[in-house]
Amino acid sequence: MAHPHDDKHGDDHGKGHAHGHDHSHSHSHSHSHSHHHDDIDWAAMGPMLERQAELAAPQYREIAAWLREWQPEPSLIADVGGGSGSVSFLLAEAFPKADVITVDPAEPLLERARARAARDGLTDRVSTRRAELPEGIGELPPADLLWIGRALHHVGDQQAALAALADRLAPGGALALLEGGLNPRSLPRDIGFGRPGLQARFDLADEKWFTGMRADLPGAKSVTEDWPALLTEAGLRHAGTRSFLLDLPAPLPADARAHLIGELIRRREMHADTLDTDDLATVDRLLDENDEQSLHHRPDVFLLSVQTVHVGVRG
Repeated sequence: MAHPHDDKHGDDHGKGHAHGHDHSHSHSHSHSHSHHHDDIDWAAMGPMLERQAELAAPQYREIAAWLREWQPEPSLIADVGGGSGSVSFLLAEAFPKADVITVDPAEPLLERARARAARDGLTDRVSTRRAELPEGIGELPPADLLWIGRALHHVGDQQAALAALADRLAPGGALALLEGGLNPRSLPRDIGFGRPGLQARFDLADEKWFTGMRADLPGAKSVTEDWPALLTEAGLRHAGTRSFLLDLPAPLPADARAHLIGELIRRREMHADTLDTDDLATVDRLLDENDEQSLHHRPDVFLLSVQTVHVGVRG
């Protein structure tokens, strides 16, 4: 059962993230049980965010191919809220002539990005920059392509952050904003025990959490989440919006199944005070590896998610 909010670092935080960290699959609301960035153990989150991004890699490759419509051969790409760089490396693969900067405030995640660049022989093309959004964005060199995956919603004033990002685009540069989409699904509505509709109730719990997270952010401002309009307000030309499907049918491979189990463990803790006792008992059964109806053994577990990308162009 993937979390619809927090891709943190979407990319890596999907995920956020501000981290978008892989933010993947889900809708990365910082991949945390806390509303506060400083409370999150990003070193522990890194592997999970990377697994999530690996599962969503087909989506990201399709997105990158679409982005070539505006930037066929960018020289410099910045992955803002990029966490440990999962999407950064996919962008480096898709645009082999580009240098890529992974930008994130979490040093433990940036350390993972640097280690992977060394392992993959990409230290000459993939670098890191520690910076908060939007405060540290002004230090970035002008980029031909700015990617921000599920990180913007971790900033109190999203419009100001978009304006700061737009200012860091080179003339003709494109900003690709991953926000929105559809909440992931991984189980039938009726799983054979408990009340049907468990995932829909998780959606409600997620929205409650997300509303609280947004309200607690410094300088939080409410805006209508019309992302094309917000890009236009930031001085960019809205050039396109498209949604991308990740469809992993049952039976799931072991890595995807393990990821969903980890996500459900995290979300049970996250929403223990929101879900009722019956739903918590259902979740506990789904997590019991000795139960044939658990996520460990069910043949009907799948992963279906939709991520939406909005593109704004400077000039």
